[in-house]
Amino acid sequence: MRSKMNPLFLFSLVLLFSGLVYSSPAKEKAALNSPLQFKMADIDGKMVNLAGFKGKVVLLVNTASKCGFTPQYAALEALYKKYKDRGFTILAFPANNFKEQEPGTNEEIKSFCTMNYNVTFPLFSKISVKGEDICPLYKYLTSAQTNPGFDGEIPWNFTKFLVNRQGKIVARFEPRIKPDDEAVVKALEKALAGK
Repeated sequence: MRSKMNPLFLFSLVLLFSGLVYSSPAKEKAALNSPLQFKMADIDGKMVNLAGFKGKVVLLVNTASKCGFTPQYAALEALYKKYKDRGFTILAFPANNFKEQEPGTNEEIKSFCTMNYNVTFPLFSKISVKGEDICPLYKYLTSAQTNPGFDGEIPWNFTKFLVNRQGKIVARFEPRIKPDDEAVVKALEKALAGK
């Protein structure tokens, strides 16, 4: 006696082997699971698609002009100059969330960074990195659902997230860890060596 095959099973096999099976919504969502999926306004108000930085190693930093950690701008600029030709960039996001240590306008922030630290890496418009008005990028960075292992509220200015060439976060450094710290440099060089 000959057994009959389930027509639905046969149809599934045909789809599978013909390459017509489309990506599931979950897979598509996973493909977008990166801090580089956002569009942010730069310091001059121009919208920047962060996806344009994919393929580079990126350090995301929330900054402030009147903080005890503000001198880290100098070390950030030195790090940027040292590694930019190898595919590294820094994206700085000024924020006024901590004791109002970034009270200035975007123009004032840009002027301060240029005049005091000769910053040449990309600066973005002032945002909120915590609280009810947290911007989508920082909501992503701090959420356990979207950034497990590196999540958690931003404790202060100059919290740093390292993103590899594939757009995935590979390290987080708290404010007291300076940009030229051995741990930061080691993680950066490892990410730069990755394809």
